Amino acid sequence: MAVEHTSEIKLTVGLDENRVPEELNWSAEDGGVDNEEAKAMMLSVWDSKNQESLKIDLWTKDMPVDEMKIFFHQTLVTMSDTFMKATQDEKMTATMKDFCDYFAEKLELKS
Repeated sequence: MAVEHTSEIKLTVGLDENRVPEELNWSAEDGGVDNEEAKAMMLSVWDSKNQESLKIDLWTKDMPVDEMKIFFHQTLVTMSDTFMKATQDEKMTATMKDFCDYFAEKLELKS
């Protein structure tokens, strides 16, 4: 099957003199996103040849710790949802969701 369309996602990182992120911006034309500001990002890609995940985790130095905790929790929940879509493994998805609830409880993110 031939590729009929390509889509680009662009990340721009503004660094200070010590190469610490000051600004994060991203664009995804097909998603209607144009140079939007972000305070943190996690990007994972799968290297099939080497059977390993590669990642880039960045956050700006003014990212508040309380927001980072919420960001992590929401990312874990989303990963659980994605795991279910990709594997249809209901038992492990439920286990992952239980951990997400535990994580939120320990960080006092949920009442």
